[in-house]
Amino acid sequence: MVMASTEEQDRRIVLEFCHLLEKSKQLFNGLRDLPQYGHRQWQAYFGRTFDVYTKLWKFQQQHRLVLDSKYGLKRWQIGEIASKIGQLYYHYYLRTSETNYLNEAYSFYAAIRGRAYYSRACKEDRPDLMVKKLRYYARFIVVCLLLKKMKLVRELVIELERQIQEYTQTYEPEDALEWALVLDEIKGFIKADAAVSVLHAENANPIVLSHSGSGSRLSPLTTPPCERSPQMTLSLQEILIVGSAVEQAKFSELTMDMFRMLQTLEREPQESFHHGVMPHHPMTHGGPHDASPATNRMPTTTYVPGSKGYIENGDNRRSIRDNPHKYLLYKPSLSQLMVFLSSGFKELPPGGALLLYISADGCFSTTKHPQDCELTPSSLSELKSQKNVSKLSDGYELGGLGLATSVKRDGTDSAVPARGKTVAHYKEPHCLYPGDLYPYTRRPLFIIIDSDNSFVFAHIPKYFGQPLVILMSPQDVPQNFQADLHHHGSIFTLFLHSPLTALCYICNVGDVAIHHWERCQSYIDRFVTEASRLVTRCRMDEIEQGIGFIDSSYVQFFGDDFLRTLILRFVFCDVALRLHRSFRGRHMRPRCEPPLPGPELLEHPSLAHIILQLATQLDVRGHFSDPSAPEGD
Repeated sequence: MVMASTEEQDRRIVLEFCHLLEKSKQLFNGLRDLPQYGHRQWQAYFGRTFDVYTKLWKFQQQHRLVLDSKYGLKRWQIGEIASKIGQLYYHYYLRTSETNYLNEAYSFYAAIRGRAYYSRACKEDRPDLMVKKLRYYARFIVVCLLLKKMKLVRELVIELERQIQEYTQTYEPEDALEWALVLDEIKGFIKADAAVSVLHAENANPIVLSHSGSGSRLSPLTTPPCERSPQMTLSLQEILIVGSAVEQAKFSELTMDMFRMLQTLEREPQESFHHGVMPHHPMTHGGPHDASPATNRMPTTTYVPGSKGYIENGDNRRSIRDNPHKYLLYKPSLSQLMVFLSSGFKELPPGGALLLYISADGCFSTTKHPQDCELTPSSLSELKSQKNVSKLSDGYELGGLGLATSVKRDGTDSAVPARGKTVAHYKEPHCLYPGDLYPYTRRPLFIIIDSDNSFVFAHIPKYFGQPLVILMSPQDVPQNFQADLHHHGSIFTLFLHSPLTALCYICNVGDVAIHHWERCQSYIDRFVTEASRLVTRCRMDEIEQGIGFIDSSYVQFFGDDFLRTLILRFVFCDVALRLHRSFRGRHMRPRCEPPLPGPELLEHPSLAHIILQLATQLDVRGHFSDPSAPEGD
């Protein structure tokens, strides 16, 4: 009787496990059908999925012995559940922009490796299981890259390469070439990311700095100082990061420029959750590597953040979000970009600002050559004298940026039907033109364009009187940088991400000792502090003297930590390239609209002096000219 009762209980445990496993698979597969934009549309579904995986994970922990003997539960099956939970956390990070969820994804992926859940995958004689193992490695590498765990990334790449070799030798699969390409992408991405190596003082091995030295995510140590004023009313709430550069290093639909910019627009992740999530506790069973992550840290429907990152509390709303919400778009079509841009526009709360960052190749007009798009003061006056000023505000005459479809440099498009010679008058339909962004200037808009055709975005009109700032990359770089930059990422984005790394890069400094790096970083901090003071002083002089030194858009954006950081790093980039002997010509320096004041800010002697001091510290003073020196010196 007791035996029968035990068997019935075991049978129920197996049935319940099978039910939870099937339910979890259904919910997980349904995630791909959720809209990628908006907030409310997907949160409840994610909450239900987390709930089921919480129950499934705890259930297999509590009944492991029964499931092992009666169901035949294998270690790779436990690993597959843990991998799915890691994917849930990673996709939740992508949708919420909260970096703490990256830590949670990492903890599950690390547990899979630590407990060797997939160690016997090759013994099962199942190629599909080996593919799951390879995909796990690729996902784990992405998470580690985003968390800057570079030592572990290199170990994982070695393990992945070994697993790919074993997979191809054992099964001779049709996708062998695809996995070889994945491996090459990862290696190329890691190489491109290591623009400058910071070396350990004792053994000269490369190290990764996590805070002020890395120049990656914002932290209390790297947040630029600011003298607050009542005009600083806006906060960054929505971000679109678009990567469409054709030849740039990429991995997992992240180009190098996207990878750098997304970190620039996040805060350093905290070590533990602070949104009502329970602390970590180890699994009940197992040896030293059995400390799997705790599922009671999963965000259930109770903890899934509300719309726009707020918790509802009656009529009051309390912001709990550390980072602005962002969308990452890899080579989107124009229609996809417009949908996501409209969604971000729609979700903006009062007092919120939207940032659009685009890294893309130029799409040039049929009637203009690339060099004609520079729009220097002389060419601008020429346009005005010809009464062609409408071309500047038209927004479609001077080309734009190429998106998902490969854009021919002559501006023609095979999708447009040929009608004799008139085909040259058609616009490239897959190009993003400045005029496409006009409707979105109804709300505060901060635009960053990194392209060899960036300057055509300089004349977006402020039809609606809302704050608008446009930061534009140089349209060209010296010949000796051109080959690497197509693959390794843009100098301009590197300046916005890590000013010291960018300065070392343009001076051919490949590695720096840690103590020297920290000393040089102090000059970056001095520059940013001084530039922030000058921006504030320009505004005060404008108020006191009635002279417009700096546009009010900058002041309104300046109160936000992220936007202030971008503005001040742009100033650093402009001053550094202005002084650098190799970057000659206006097209080799960045531009901004509205223009920042020259003598009062960009050409201020104190900023130039700090750059030259930093160059002396790096022993690259010869790369820079001294604006205070006599002509010909």
